[in-house]
Amino acid sequence: MTNKLQRPVRVLVAKVGLDGHDRGAKVIATALRDAGMEVIYTSLRQTPDMVVNAALQEDVDAIGISILSGAHNTVFPKVLQLMKEKGLDNVLLTGGGIIPEEDMASLQKMGVGKLFAPGAPTSEIADYISEWVAAHRSNLL
Repeated sequence: MTNKLQRPVRVLVAKVGLDGHDRGAKVIATALRDAGMEVIYTSLRQTPDMVVNAALQEDVDAIGISILSGAHNTVFPKVLQLMKEKGLDNVLLTGGGIIPEEDMASLQKMGVGKLFAPGAPTSEIADYISEWVAAHRSNLL
């Protein structure tokens, strides 16, 4: 998906922690690729440090974390903190999985982007990322 950046949107899709269920992350990665985005999939059992370092190395526009383990209130704040420490303030942190709505709301208040529940249309996820990048990253021209 080309935008004002004159290149495809770059998204890092990651599975953090010991959660070994990656089917949903692979479905999202494929859907984002089909939407024209460049996707880097980090595979299973990543740490927050590994995710943020990969995002920095790959110069991504967005990080998408898939989490089913219930550790979302630990993982997202830690990734957000590391992103700020590494100067990735202009990179979207989004994701999805088994996250209660009240936890989604509190994570968004911290600065995490929109979070998606299982069954969310992949087109909605791709549109959200594309629109966020167009609004927040076009100043990188």
